[in-house]
Amino acid sequence: MNRGVLIRPEAEADLDEAYHWYERQREGLGADFLLCFEEVIDRVCHNPEIYPVVYKEVRQTLMRRFPYGLFYLVEEEWIVVVAVFHSSRDPKRWQSRA
Repeated sequence: MNRGVLIRPEAEADLDEAYHWYERQREGLGADFLLCFEEVIDRVCHNPEIYPVVYKEVRQTLMRRFPYGLFYLVEEEWIVVVAVFHSSRDPKRWQSRA
């Protein structure tokens, strides 16, 4: 089944923050981060239930090359991205979004 992807505003803000941080480190690195994000979204869309549930019904997978996790819900018609979070941050910050 092909599901659409819905990125919650809080997750969009996570992406924007990470993109800008990486761009300040080196020009083009933010674009690389977004490419890795697109790659992980593609993996999730192809097999969303393969990744473990880590909190309530929220699943997590890791991004390649960057220390970020993608936290998402699997709904009948949607993959709902609730957070794109750096692995060293307090998980309670994204758990309140679940």
